[in-house]
Amino acid sequence: MAKRLLLIFMLFVVADVYFFQAFTTVIHTAFLHKVYWYLDLLLLIGLFALIILRQQGKDIQQLAGNLVTSFLIVFIPKLPAFPILLTEDLFRVLQNFPPRNTYLSEFVLALALIMVLIIAFGLTRGRYLYRVREEVLSFSDLPDAFDGFKITQISDIHSGSLSNIKAVRKGIALANAQQSDLLLFTGDLVNNKAAEMESWISDFTSLKAPFGKFSVLGNHDYGDYTAWDSAALKASNLVRLKQIHQEMGFKLLLNESITIQKKGSSIALIGVENWGKGGFHQYGDLSKATSGLSTDSFNILMSHDPSHWDHVTLDHDKHVHLTLAGHTHGMQFGIELFGFKWSPIQYFYEQWAGLYQKQGKYLYVNRGFGYHGFKGRIGVWPEITVITLKKSGL
Repeated sequence: MAKRLLLIFMLFVVADVYFFQAFTTVIHTAFLHKVYWYLDLLLLIGLFALIILRQQGKDIQQLAGNLVTSFLIVFIPKLPAFPILLTEDLFRVLQNFPPRNTYLSEFVLALALIMVLIIAFGLTRGRYLYRVREEVLSFSDLPDAFDGFKITQISDIHSGSLSNIKAVRKGIALANAQQSDLLLFTGDLVNNKAAEMESWISDFTSLKAPFGKFSVLGNHDYGDYTAWDSAALKASNLVRLKQIHQEMGFKLLLNESITIQKKGSSIALIGVENWGKGGFHQYGDLSKATSGLSTDSFNILMSHDPSHWDHVTLDHDKHVHLTLAGHTHGMQFGIELFGFKWSPIQYFYEQWAGLYQKQGKYLYVNRGFGYHGFKGRIGVWPEITVITLKKSGL
């Protein structure tokens, strides 16, 4: 991961230098040239301040969110300058390096302005641009009674980031409009503290499903990313968060399983606590959660972090037909058009958004209902997932 972060940092530096060349080709004011680098310097100072404050155990969530947003606004619009001006350089080499083409530099600046406007959209409307994504999955061993059974999944509410009540209520209404049989929430109810959810309890209580609402914890729910005056306060925060799940009508599954009954048949719903790779805590215990299940049961697993699927679930002795995860948010930034899907998060997570299949088992990674860090979404919109189970051969 360190090598990937270094590579991304180097890409930003190179793009920054190239964009400055286009900037100075079009704009000749020395004062503005200084302002250009002062902005970069301020961001670097902010980054170092963030590192120091984190080492001191300070609560850096707000600062980190503002810094991430600032970096995206300042650096992302500069990225297209690199391939465009590099291509120009290949031709300039053959011509003994004449001055840069003014029109091409103007095009680079215009493209950057368009990207700034796109980011502005992501910071305002994009973060609440809820989309329903539907999948139909067929299984030969699905009990007949569950043919056509619909599941709505939401994930990563991050209530501490939400601010637009009207927009959030539209998202909740959209989830209810799917009229699914079962509603599942796959973790990260808050950013850090249970108190963030207090004002939203009544709204999310309105989520309905005839076969019940179930949930698991995500990595942010444990309060691991903020400073606490005592271990007792941190523990009581987690107790309160678990109570909130109950108050909203969700059955929180903590390394356990339950059965969903329909017309004399059943499927197993399993929920594990958060389990992640790369320094994330591994509270999840799939063996404990599945210990009471028969070898031939049809199993659906809720596990917040999709890395759990590759590292634990796929080779577990209990066959898990479908795993539902979240966590990645699709990095809240990417391109998903006409079947093409890209986001920087794919360099850190093999499974980061949508449906995946291995060894006859499925994983679906929800892109998240809320947002965190970057205070918007660009190209990877907030998601409500609807999965329909089908009995193959019928």
